[in-house]
Amino acid sequence: MNDSTKKPSKKTLYASAIGTALVALCCFTPILVIAIAAVGLGALTPYLDFILWPALAVMLAVSFLAYRKYKKGCASCEVTGINDTHENI
Repeated sequence: MNDSTKKPSKKTLYASAIGTALVALCCFTPILVIAIAAVGLGALTPYLDFILWPALAVMLAVSFLAYRKYKKGCASCEVTGINDTHENI
């Protein structure tokens, strides 16, 4: 099977979704603030928004691009006739 007919991997899609979830968790919950305060760097908490919001935007963009790449690869698999549910015996 050559590369053009191979089913695309979901690794990038899963990695970007997990990264987006972690950044969102740090943005919308006090988990990161508590962790930073426990380390003794509580004075840095007002500046977290300057890092977390752009990081969330970047991760959402990466997730969107990974999803588009995966769906484009799946569409080419369907066109060439590759199907996971029915294997030729």
